[in-house]
Amino acid sequence: MEWYKKNRILISRISCNISCWKINNIYIFLMKKLLLLALSTNFIFAQINPEKIDIVRDNYGVPHIFAKTDAEAAYGLAWAHAEDDFETIQLAYLAGNSMLSNHLGTEGAPADFISKFIGSKEIVEKKFHEVSDEYKSVLEGYAQGLNSYAKKFPDKVLYNKLFPLTPKMMLRYGQLQLFIRSKGGEWVGKILSDKTQDDFIDQSLVGSNFIAMNSNKTKSGESFLVINTHQPLEGPTSWYEAHVNSEEGTNILGTLYPGTPHILIGVNENLAWSHTFNNLDIFDVYKLEMTKGLKYVVDGKEYKLKKDKAQVKIKILGLKIPINRKFYKSIFGPTLKNKKGYYSIRTPILYSINALEQWWRMGKAKNFNEFYSILKMKGLTGVNIAYADKYDTIFYMSDGLIPKREQGYNWKEIVPGNTKKTLWTETYDIKDLPQVIQPKSGYIYNANHSPFKSTSNDENPNPNDFNTDMGFELFDNNRSTRLKKLIDEKDKVSYEEFREIKNDNSFPEKFSYIFMDINPLFEIKLDSDHELKEILDIIQSWDRKTDIDSVGAGVYGVLYYHLLSNYRDYIRKNKVLSEEVLLTALKEVELYIIENFGYLNITLGDFQKLVRGDIELPIWGLPDVVTAMVSSKYKDGKRRVFAGESYIGYIRFDANGPKIESVISYGNSEIPESKHYDDQMELYQNFKLKKVSMDREEIYKNASRIYNPN
Repeated sequence: MEWYKKNRILISRISCNISCWKINNIYIFLMKKLLLLALSTNFIFAQINPEKIDIVRDNYGVPHIFAKTDAEAAYGLAWAHAEDDFETIQLAYLAGNSMLSNHLGTEGAPADFISKFIGSKEIVEKKFHEVSDEYKSVLEGYAQGLNSYAKKFPDKVLYNKLFPLTPKMMLRYGQLQLFIRSKGGEWVGKILSDKTQDDFIDQSLVGSNFIAMNSNKTKSGESFLVINTHQPLEGPTSWYEAHVNSEEGTNILGTLYPGTPHILIGVNENLAWSHTFNNLDIFDVYKLEMTKGLKYVVDGKEYKLKKDKAQVKIKILGLKIPINRKFYKSIFGPTLKNKKGYYSIRTPILYSINALEQWWRMGKAKNFNEFYSILKMKGLTGVNIAYADKYDTIFYMSDGLIPKREQGYNWKEIVPGNTKKTLWTETYDIKDLPQVIQPKSGYIYNANHSPFKSTSNDENPNPNDFNTDMGFELFDNNRSTRLKKLIDEKDKVSYEEFREIKNDNSFPEKFSYIFMDINPLFEIKLDSDHELKEILDIIQSWDRKTDIDSVGAGVYGVLYYHLLSNYRDYIRKNKVLSEEVLLTALKEVELYIIENFGYLNITLGDFQKLVRGDIELPIWGLPDVVTAMVSSKYKDGKRRVFAGESYIGYIRFDANGPKIESVISYGNSEIPESKHYDDQMELYQNFKLKKVSMDREEIYKNASRIYNPN
């Protein structure tokens, strides 16, 4: 044990000349102190007996974990998830612990560098005492589960030095994920490449939706919530569905990322919650005022930059070659140098490790008061929260660790690092954030748009009540515009109508992209003999639906991606697309379609595919419709979706609790040989769902397999 190693010499140095009673008393005193140290730092954990844990698989491979304690349940979850995707879990932890390049070579170097640059190891070491003992036991249980799996299947281990995994290593990965999510990775890349101006970001590719309704809006008097995040369909931020049950008050069904020791969004017996990203401005960059050497000036006082370096071992031709990259630390935070000077970065993520524990506690809440109290932990960095429960409560909040910044600076740009006026130290409390509780309208919704448009017009938070430097969005997008129209069209909504709203795949009458205005396309008039008349008519007569068999959606989809690929600079500079540019792009698109497909009237299903192994299905959706799909180049002119509609969960609450239906884009396993690798694809393609239970008796009765994790 670590505590023993640290104190072994001290114990041995007790003088033998001291009388026996003194020796005994000193020994007892030391052992008491050391035991308290061990317990207070949580170095001692009970070894988990896997025979006390049941993994119950349903017909779609969803694991239902039953155990006495939360730690045992975490062990079972780790084992089950490893069975389905051990490789991705490992890749996640390798990245979080600066080991990815040892496995992937140069491809893994950026993640390794960022992990070391932000000092994730130091952050976790410094803040680990803030983690509760209850949550430490969960982390340890999950770590034991993965370590046991790695020991049993050594041939599946990617890099031996990753194991044994520890709770601190798990938290390090959490820090990396949150840093990248806050656009930290983008800024590090910009500074290293001598770019310090903001660049074009296609915000339509970032998306999620949620809708919650209570009895004021539903025909049945039930509460509804739909979980509808738009994530990558594969990889470290793809969803995995699971159910975790323990005798310590845990009964949660939902989804998690590879390597996460518990559910992140989901439902328990009393309540459900979901998220969308809100893109808050929680990341600041400072330009330092340098003098001679490595000295910089703040308020007339000189400070010395602290040198540091990240050593990344890149594996090339079987050899591990160490590469060093210098960085620095200022009073503002980690610092990089480029041709233009020295730049420090600062974000609240680097000063908190509470996010994972907060999510865990949110899932264990029994009612709204408990749930809201847990939000006061201020661990989540930048998400909108939707909440619904069996007590008919619905709630919305735009949450995040937002710095309390000095007024008078443009915090969206680089700020001066020569004054402590820009050195913020506090973040806003949740009471200071936009939120809606129990609106009379009976609904809340979000599609990554403004928090000031989250319910009926007269019940929304007022943007004038919030500082502009908090970074809250003021815009609508295509999804939010469409959702608001569909919700407001009906006084009361049935469950089937609720599903229809969520499954809507139409653009609004007027396009509302954040980054470009394509509406001039629909105002162009061409003579009947113009060479582009046919393709323009296809798009202009389109009903805006992105169905599989829609010709308008197919041709428009080709145009959309062509514009983003070939006219990015123009769009960034002008935003509004001119008739000349649109006609030029249409000509190029027409040639592309004919060359690749042989005919102009292609459908969206011809152009866009859902692909898994040997299965290739036509698929609906385009970026920024409610049923959003984002694709990349595939083959033969086609595109393959890689992000968008991923896990979809519907929850209905009556007085007795939740009824749950769900579907995931492919299946619950990433193992090609598994029958659950692709067994939900047809459900997903046809907007069908599977019923999922949280009832123990029902789960065991209908199980396809019951076993222990050993």
